[in-house]
Amino acid sequence: METNPSPSLPALGQVPRLDAQLCFALYSTSLAMNKLYRKLLRRLNLTYSQYLVMMVLWEKNEQTVSEVGERLFLDSATLTPLLKRMEQADLLTRTRCPNDERQVIIALTAHGDALRHEAAKLPEAIINATQCTLEQVVGMKEQLNTLRDSLMKNA
Repeated sequence: METNPSPSLPALGQVPRLDAQLCFALYSTSLAMNKLYRKLLRRLNLTYSQYLVMMVLWEKNEQTVSEVGERLFLDSATLTPLLKRMEQADLLTRTRCPNDERQVIIALTAHGDALRHEAAKLPEAIINATQCTLEQVVGMKEQLNTLRDSLMKNA
């Protein structure tokens, strides 16, 4: 029997093991990260998806649905119901673009903008929870962005 050159990767032809899969490491880490965010976002009364939309709008208010979707890698069919719920929660407004009725402009309400200050505390809490240095977190983020970009080219 041929020995496996790397204990974490199966030899060619072997049935893959769950704990050796990059996809599972990413998936289970994402679940853990979302669980932590759910806990932290509870006091802001935001879901993780809503938090992502808010971050995009805190960076630049008044964007089209398609601009927000591009930043979050979401299509409008996924984003529209989320935005409707956020509008009902008085986090943002949705208005038709006067120059192009097909486009919808998303803008923060005063309530949505005010959450920015509470949300500013979250990154430190997340970094502390990782038990990594800031440099390690930044390095992992850069590696994941590169991985995402490579995978999207092949998807």
